[in-house]
Amino acid sequence: MSDATDTPPFRYTAALADEIELRWQDFWDSRGTFHAPNPVGELADAAHPRAGAPKLHVQDMFPYPSGAGLHVGHPLGYIGTDSYTRYKRMAGYNVLHPMGFDAFGLPAEQYAVQTGTHPRVTTEANVERYRKQLRRLGLAYDNRRTVATTDPEYYRWTQWIFLQVYNSWYDDSVQRARPIAELIASYEAGERGEEWATLSDVERRRVIDGHRLAYVAEAPVNWCPGLGTVLADAEVTPDGRSERGNYPVFQRRMKQWLMRITAYGDRLVDDLDVMDWPEPVKLMQRNWIGRSSGAHVDFAVDDHTVTVFTTRPDTLFGATYMVLAPEHALVDQVVPAAWPDGTKDVWTGGHATPAEAVAAYRAQAAAKTDEERTADAKVKTGVFTGAYAVNPVNGARIPVFVADYVLAGYGTGAIMAVPGQDERDWAFAEVFDLPIVRTVQAPDGYDGAYTGDGPAINSDWLDGLHVAEAKAAMIERLEAEGTGKGATTWRLRDWLFSRQRYWGEPFPIVYDETGLPVALPESMLPVELPEVDDFSPRTFDPDDAASEPETPLSRAKEWVEVELDLGDGPKRYTRETNTMPQWAGSCWYELRYLDPHNDKVLVDPANEAYWMGPQSPGDCGGVDLYVGGVEHAVLHLLYARFWHKVLYDLGHVSSFEPFRKLFNQGYIQAYAYRDARGMIVPAYDVVERDGKFYLGDQEVFREYGKMGKTLQNVVTPDEMCEAYGADTFRVYEMAMGPLDVSRPWDTRAVVGSQRFLQRVWRLVVDEETGAVRVGADPADDKTRRLLHRVIDGVRADMEELRFNTAIAKLIELTNALTGLPAAPREAVEPLVLMMSPFAPHIAEELWAKLGHDDTLAYADWPVADPALLVADTVTYPVQVNGKVRGRVEVAADAGEDDVRAAALAAVAESLAGRDPRKVIVVQGRLVSVVV
Repeated sequence: MSDATDTPPFRYTAALADEIELRWQDFWDSRGTFHAPNPVGELADAAHPRAGAPKLHVQDMFPYPSGAGLHVGHPLGYIGTDSYTRYKRMAGYNVLHPMGFDAFGLPAEQYAVQTGTHPRVTTEANVERYRKQLRRLGLAYDNRRTVATTDPEYYRWTQWIFLQVYNSWYDDSVQRARPIAELIASYEAGERGEEWATLSDVERRRVIDGHRLAYVAEAPVNWCPGLGTVLADAEVTPDGRSERGNYPVFQRRMKQWLMRITAYGDRLVDDLDVMDWPEPVKLMQRNWIGRSSGAHVDFAVDDHTVTVFTTRPDTLFGATYMVLAPEHALVDQVVPAAWPDGTKDVWTGGHATPAEAVAAYRAQAAAKTDEERTADAKVKTGVFTGAYAVNPVNGARIPVFVADYVLAGYGTGAIMAVPGQDERDWAFAEVFDLPIVRTVQAPDGYDGAYTGDGPAINSDWLDGLHVAEAKAAMIERLEAEGTGKGATTWRLRDWLFSRQRYWGEPFPIVYDETGLPVALPESMLPVELPEVDDFSPRTFDPDDAASEPETPLSRAKEWVEVELDLGDGPKRYTRETNTMPQWAGSCWYELRYLDPHNDKVLVDPANEAYWMGPQSPGDCGGVDLYVGGVEHAVLHLLYARFWHKVLYDLGHVSSFEPFRKLFNQGYIQAYAYRDARGMIVPAYDVVERDGKFYLGDQEVFREYGKMGKTLQNVVTPDEMCEAYGADTFRVYEMAMGPLDVSRPWDTRAVVGSQRFLQRVWRLVVDEETGAVRVGADPADDKTRRLLHRVIDGVRADMEELRFNTAIAKLIELTNALTGLPAAPREAVEPLVLMMSPFAPHIAEELWAKLGHDDTLAYADWPVADPALLVADTVTYPVQVNGKVRGRVEVAADAGEDDVRAAALAAVAESLAGRDPRKVIVVQGRLVSVVV
């Protein structure tokens, strides 16, 4: 956008905005305007204008700094929190609003694999670009507190937290984590049985390691040979491929680090009730955790015991077969050499022996995703193992199958199948010609599995009891006979915490000659990444689920094989060569912001208690407002909550939740365009003519999609700042619609926000001379009443993050002042103050021109006079037989008789001499006349 040659010399243009904005950004940085004082430590400041004031901790979900930089959709939430915190700072709060960078991760490493560029070089360049882009938007961060997860001094504390988790166990009797040393002391004191004294040192270590909150185990994983690493469920697409790179992903078992998040299942569910979070996010967390109540039941299979979890123990008499997940550890142990007598052909899959059948089926299942395996619509597949289980309630022998609709990671990896009461079991039973026994009376004529309530049938001593009674009675009988126990299980699986990559936090773990893990002491932190020449994880075949990983760190032999003195003399150890997942650094960054340079503790207790401590009995504590996209509603938030609860249990923090209030901002979407072939064309080059869209002379067709490189519809904030200025861009993003609603981007509409700012500028500055032109006379009564109504309304909107309606009120006030010969200072100064959260640079400039010597960042927010909020008059629409025929303005305190008389006079012409049958006065709202 270029300025016309006849532009007045002091008009608010993009060029002037650029000069003003850069100058005020330098001013804020040089003065430390947005520094927030801590109670104690190096960031304490007793002279700060908000020292001792009520605190407010507001935080954005920090970005991953990609090479593409920001597009206009990214800062939507950042501008929202910036507007809110600027308002709250003026309203008297000590505001902490920091920003950091989630800088470990696959994209930088994949780039390193392709180009040989060290991920740190790429990451630091991307971080610097983001810093400049965010600064250009005038975001009021306390930059002393900025963190990046890749900084060794940051991930030193990530490793320290890992050690806290590793050196803890969950005590079910008190429902909290305790130091592992207390568990060891309990064993040594004989409080957990006498066998401890008979165990060797290695056996004792294995017992203790089995209790730790961070542990090593064989686990079912999403293995991606093409990336050379395992992936979290959220990193796998529904069609079973990696989100990054689109490589095939396989299910297999591998030795991994895990975190025992399932121990916190009850607390993770129950504590949702005390947090101010959107209900849909709470529901997603509850569903992901998946708490289920029922019973564990033991089935004998030859000389082995297979335990299943069922939410319907009342249906045990209807269990006619059992299913093991293909990955279940007992499958190989129960498969006989030959098919037993009575094996049906449909059970064998066409194989000569059970071992061949199971091996072939396992290979088939490994190529499927969890979603494919558990889809209700898919045809049920499986194969008989050749083994039989014994139903503990009736002694019946039932065949044991492997089938992929049972997952190793859910429950116990085994189910008792009751086709009469479960739709998937019914479908399987029909395919494999298995008996179906109903155990709950279905309505007459009902066909298929019945999952409703009703009296028990075909269930011996349970017959006649309804479901709840029958469940309780069955659990009581199982516990009495020692064949089962009431239990709660979770859909949630323990957190897979290993990645076979280079660019991540090294584990503070070594292995000794026994092969068991040993924690490094805190004095050896941080364990820094070694320099390597090859960042590629290696596998034999990217399309082969059986290929084994070779991690980049495993090739750094001098780093891996190390001599250390861990308290009992120098010994040789082997370092852990996996790295932590990207989630690790983002699980706790809200705490490091509080005390970012403290090298003695994670966070000083006084600073943590001030910024995040509970404010009243029953309050969970945490960040006062956490803003980010709903795509992080489950995993990031769940993992952060888990780590925070461990730290709370161990006494390191006073809050038992990290985020008191959560707000999910919407998204900015953009139009994209396709040509007649269906190919995407650059949106920037498309023009509209007569309601149609053209690229040159070729007509193209518009669609609506997510802004991104794929659709060639990216608009960057850099472009907007150059064309209009940062303040205009900020106002437009906040005025587009409610912050929590997605909305389309329209560059052409940005000019409306620029014109608003130009009108405010002209209220203060003469565009021809540059002189201040604010009127000295007081405001008239009408203007004063409008001003105070706007002050009252904007304050309410700001408190509730209704920024679009706040801006609409400011525009209304600006338009009213623009119509006056000279806008009174009495109204202009409050307008400038109220505008400053959205357009801080132009507001600072106008505030200075109005004669103020310092920043308005700590000026008092305007306060409405309650007396001026009471209306003098009320306008009544007057209906005649349901249609509005006139309006009448009367005194606000006018009585009903006066209102009726005025209304009848206003519609006398419509009445044409007829007498009304009825006149209804709705006080303060309308008058309805019936003739």
